[in-house]
Amino acid sequence: MIGRGQTGNTKLVKQMNREGILHQLKENSRVSRADLAKLTELSRPCVSSLVDEMIREGLIHEVGVGESKGGRKPILLEYNYQAYGVVGAVFEGSTMQLAIADLKGEVLFQYQTQFTCPKDGEKAIRSVEHGLAELLSQSRFDKSRLLGIGLGLPGITQRRDGTVSYAPSTGWMGLPVQREIEQRLGLPVIIDNDVNLMTLGEFHQGVGRGCSNLVYMYVGTGIGAGIMIGGQFYRGAMEASGEIGYMMVGPLGQRGYGEFGVFENNYSVPAIRNKAKRLLPSPQEDISIIRQLLDLSHNGSDDARELLDDIYKHWAFGMANIACVMDPELLILSGELVHIGEEGIAELRHMLAEWIPSIPRLKMASLGEQAGIIGAIHSALEAFPSARGTEMLVK
Repeated sequence: MIGRGQTGNTKLVKQMNREGILHQLKENSRVSRADLAKLTELSRPCVSSLVDEMIREGLIHEVGVGESKGGRKPILLEYNYQAYGVVGAVFEGSTMQLAIADLKGEVLFQYQTQFTCPKDGEKAIRSVEHGLAELLSQSRFDKSRLLGIGLGLPGITQRRDGTVSYAPSTGWMGLPVQREIEQRLGLPVIIDNDVNLMTLGEFHQGVGRGCSNLVYMYVGTGIGAGIMIGGQFYRGAMEASGEIGYMMVGPLGQRGYGEFGVFENNYSVPAIRNKAKRLLPSPQEDISIIRQLLDLSHNGSDDARELLDDIYKHWAFGMANIACVMDPELLILSGELVHIGEEGIAELRHMLAEWIPSIPRLKMASLGEQAGIIGAIHSALEAFPSARGTEMLVK
């Protein structure tokens, strides 16, 4: 925040000062204007002007009076978490989830939809458009109160310039997806990789809470990871960190540009379903393939046990590579990995203990399908922390 005596672009200064005041109100509920001036190191007239402006917008409430310290009793202020909302939206395979949350990040309404052609990028964009319309209709939430949308997409997303540079599952390759969706929806949009948002969800509200160095590993339609270092999300120079599906794990095979990586071509959910065809000629699509293989193994199938051993071993190869490079405190297992149970985790630990000198703690993800939505909401709250469209005047 910019305080007394500092200069800069006046609109930017004002917005930073507004965010500084809101931050202090989030951290210190029921404080006076004088208290805010001390906490923010802004002048009292500046604080008073900005507070009055945000009261008119509904971002701040006056909630009574405090004790006098020798003069008039101060009027206490409180941040109004219900003033506006943000939307979180995440694609996972052919499913899209959306949710509206308040400014505290608490989910108010949710909506889920299916679409039948995950490789069709245009259809995916239309799904966002339709999904938001349905969410607003069902919740009766006023669209004018939405600050923006955090959107999780498959593939390598360029968060800074709003493009998806590499996404085999949708066919997006270097397209300005963010701009297109903003134009369709009439709302600000921040995009990110779907697994990145799942990682943020577990970091903020799940099993990763309180852990500053962790890796989140997801096995689904593809294989990906999210990386937190020192409590900050690590994206890499080209915003492609965590694309572990391209690790050289398993046979190289024949693959061309725009296809999935070697690891996910061999050990993602579609690849495992393909390997299991001879054991499960009529697999249940709505039940985890790992769960079905475990049931076969428990019923005496040596072939199912052999396939599971191969899957676990190659998943563990990926984990060993991650641990040797990142040395995380915690490795969160998600997606299809959550179905291996404690017995499966013990097998992975045993293999890792034989291969690498330092083993991270292994824990199952705790938020399930909510992880991506929660991460998308936090991403939107970070990107759009105050009322959109507010005119910023000279302080």
